[in-house]
Amino acid sequence: MMWQLAAGALAMLVLSTLFIIWPRKADAKNNQTPAQLFEERLQLLALARDAGELAEQDFDTAANELKQQFLEQEQQAIRYKQPKQQRVLHLSLVLVTALIVAVVYSQNGHYRQLSDWEYAQQNLASYGQRALLGEGEPLNEQDMQLFSLALRTKLANEGDDAVAWMLLGRVWMTLGMLEEAVESFERALKLMPERTPLLISYSQALIMLGGDMNLAKAGQSVARVLMQEPENIDAISLMALIAYERGDNAEAVAAWQLLASRLAPDDPRLEVVNARLAELNAPATVGTAEQNAAFVREVKVQVSVGAELAAAHPGASLFVFARAAEGPAIPLAAKRLPLVAGVTEISLSAADAMQAGWNLEQTNLIQVVARMAVSGTVERSAQDVEVVSAVLSFEQPVLSVQLTLEQ
Repeated sequence: MMWQLAAGALAMLVLSTLFIIWPRKADAKNNQTPAQLFEERLQLLALARDAGELAEQDFDTAANELKQQFLEQEQQAIRYKQPKQQRVLHLSLVLVTALIVAVVYSQNGHYRQLSDWEYAQQNLASYGQRALLGEGEPLNEQDMQLFSLALRTKLANEGDDAVAWMLLGRVWMTLGMLEEAVESFERALKLMPERTPLLISYSQALIMLGGDMNLAKAGQSVARVLMQEPENIDAISLMALIAYERGDNAEAVAAWQLLASRLAPDDPRLEVVNARLAELNAPATVGTAEQNAAFVREVKVQVSVGAELAAAHPGASLFVFARAAEGPAIPLAAKRLPLVAGVTEISLSAADAMQAGWNLEQTNLIQVVARMAVSGTVERSAQDVEVVSAVLSFEQPVLSVQLTLEQ
């Protein structure tokens, strides 16, 4: 690209040189010389004399004056129009033009941006390794800018790429360009809607952007992660943060207490969680009798999967979840397993909650659902097979139910 720019500048310089020199040569060819003018005027005088319009004495006087003018013009031409002086003048004009072009482009040109763009494209793989794998030095702000430039070029040249959109969203989120980051994550989600790291990053960007609508979207995204991975620490942490941002301190405390119970004692995140709980004047850990009472209720589910159904859909997943008989559609507790033929026993408790503050303790009437998901995700399709239990009541802490999935 830089050589094309240099070639264009050289072409403009050549054209400028032609514009400076060519008109002068053209004028020299089209105008009469002093000698030609002298001869033409002398002939006119001779014709006037021969026609009797001019006396011989007057002819001689006019001819002498004409000759004197010719000699003066010749001296001026010799003095002021020497070829060497013309060449110096032309060369000076060309040099001044080149200097003006160089100064103007050095101040207003985009050659540095073009150079950075070429460098970014050449080092796209290296930036990706440093960002994703942590190889080499961490990316600084300038590296992030070049990385985003290379990713945008790749997307423009090669079309949609889910990983590229996800990486671009993370770069823009790091640079504080939150609206652009959210848009990039959404374009990536259209291509791979169930990828956990992408859903987590998307939720983080929405929380940072703020606003009720964005927080609601973030909650939905986190819920999709928890449906697939109920033990995901990042998702639980984000759910607590969403509740805190919405002003629901009780739900935030429940989520952070749940998170504190899942973190190892030496995990550096535990200190942050305890600080949040202390800010809300809540116990830092889960372990008292009153807190453990929230985890008493349990649903034991026995799911029978037909051999023909399992054989017909070898890559399918089995989702088993409990939901409120009356209330929000978000599951109270859920687990995901691979679909296998035979009987599978599953236990659902408040520890399998999808959302902090919404678990088996929140309602007495529930239904248990077993669903075969052909796509392996929570998104339903026409091929999915689902069975729903009758309404169950928590008249005792532990409930048991049997469900059968067949072709």
